[in-house]
Amino acid sequence: MRKVSRVARTTTITLGGDLQVGRIGYGAMRLTGPNQWGEYPDRDGGIALLRQAVEAGVTLIDTADAYGPHTNELLIREALHPYPEHLVIATKGGFVRLVRGGLEHFHAIGNAIYLRQCAHMSARRLGVEQIDLYYLHSGWAKDASFEDQVGTLAELRQEGLIRHIGLSNVTTDQLRSARQIVDIAAVTAHFNVVAREQATLVDAALEAGAVFAPWRPVSLSAPGSPDDTGGPEAVRRVLEPIASRHGATISQIALAWLLARSPAIMPVPGTTSIAHLRENLDAQDIELSREDVQSINSIAP
Repeated sequence: MRKVSRVARTTTITLGGDLQVGRIGYGAMRLTGPNQWGEYPDRDGGIALLRQAVEAGVTLIDTADAYGPHTNELLIREALHPYPEHLVIATKGGFVRLVRGGLEHFHAIGNAIYLRQCAHMSARRLGVEQIDLYYLHSGWAKDASFEDQVGTLAELRQEGLIRHIGLSNVTTDQLRSARQIVDIAAVTAHFNVVAREQATLVDAALEAGAVFAPWRPVSLSAPGSPDDTGGPEAVRRVLEPIASRHGATISQIALAWLLARSPAIMPVPGTTSIAHLRENLDAQDIELSREDVQSINSIAP
């Protein structure tokens, strides 16, 4: 019988040198209203899902003050506070949401006064004295230099409000600049089996010793298009035989591929279904062969 070489797996990941979490987190963004605006319509269901997520083994929940805005953080507090000792809550600040002409717009604001308020108010909404992991939500703000924004978070960390700092939606150069100012524990960006544009950032984050947390990790749609886990036929032709061999779903294979890429990658898929959440967590048990990984690598440059 032919020996199948497999990619080594780890079941936990260390964030910032002192927080041990599972390889797959939970992205809570979808527990809001349409387009992440307003309250989640099924409030009781959202609370139940968050509690069941922790019971199922989730050890990191990812949120942001822009989700709702604010309602996502408040829902997490209502569901889970006081938080289990092993649970890490990550949130983000630096985005504002405006409605103009009937359309929603995201704007990045990075001045020190606003970022300080963001972090303090997130801590209040979450009911914590210290935020485990606080991300700058993007590197796009124009009202302050990127270095000054990171410097503000570094001050908040020194003051004890933030335990670890993360960066969201930044460039490789911005990551390099940030690391000259303060330790960066995590980086998050859009990256999955079909969206590889951020591969250089992924590699830079991993080389820097940061955890990389891809968002939309199971989407098979092209970047910028509506989220679609079905994906184009060409992608399914590659993934379906692999999923069949492992008795898994295509989404599980997409997650397993990310886990196989590096032991420091921690996907944070979101869902409003506890069944899908458990399915996502079960992807940690899938051992892809090197041939599987090579086939998936061929999907996109």
